Amino acid sequence: MADKNDKNEILLESGTNEIEIMEFTVAGNLYGINVAKVDEIMLSQPVKDMPHTNPSVEGIFRPRDTVITVINLPRYLGHECENQEKDLFIITNFNQMNIAFRVHTVIGISRISWTAIQKPDKAISGSGESVATGIAHCNGELVTILDFERIIAEIAPETSIQMDEIDRLGPRQRVQKPIVMAEDSALLAKMIQDALTKAGYTNLRHFSNGLELWEYLTRLKKNDSVQENVSLIITDIEMPQMDGHRLTKLVKDDPKLRAGRG
Repeated sequence: MADKNDKNEILLESGTNEIEIMEFTVAGNLYGINVAKVDEIMLSQPVKDMPHTNPSVEGIFRPRDTVITVINLPRYLGHECENQEKDLFIITNFNQMNIAFRVHTVIGISRISWTAIQKPDKAISGSGESVATGIAHCNGELVTILDFERIIAEIAPETSIQMDEIDRLGPRQRVQKPIVMAEDSALLAKMIQDALTKAGYTNLRHFSNGLELWEYLTRLKKNDSVQENVSLIITDIEMPQMDGHRLTKLVKDDPKLRAGRG
């Protein structure tokens, strides 16, 4: 694992707008997860059932000295599959929670550009928010990259932004300083916007990916109007077209934008 982590650190620091995707299958369908989110892969283990949990939560198990929650990904995705001994656990860590996702097989790892990843069409996701963060083309196959943060936020809402924590800060003054945000998940974007509004920040502009925000900043540069339109940039890391690492690198490397920082 050390070699993989070292490689990811180099990749993310460089801002190359690339991603390494681990491809896996559930019920014969091909899905993907960012390699940087994977701690390890292991054979599935016996799981202790926990009462009063979400139907997609199998329970917990304890490899070594860490208790890990198991999410049955086939069940979450609507597949009626019996658990098999050959199933695998993809071990991840989100919001300081250790989570294992049950999958059927792991295919391999592909390295592609974020520009090759497209946001799912609304005709696919319907009126609601898609559980896919993007569709990638890897080795001649279409791979659905799942939004694991959304899955966890849906199953365990208490792990997401908690508005009561903002309420405990007491009354907040209204602040008109302009904030721009790049976030491809409509669910998370609304949560962030609601939290900022409750905290007193009401001048927020949202973009669905880093490329859209970068194009907006480029237009502002041409009109010398960056400072009056951008006081803070909030960005997701994983986004189709341009990720957050590439976006922040472009901002830091641009003399006009760098001069406006602080």
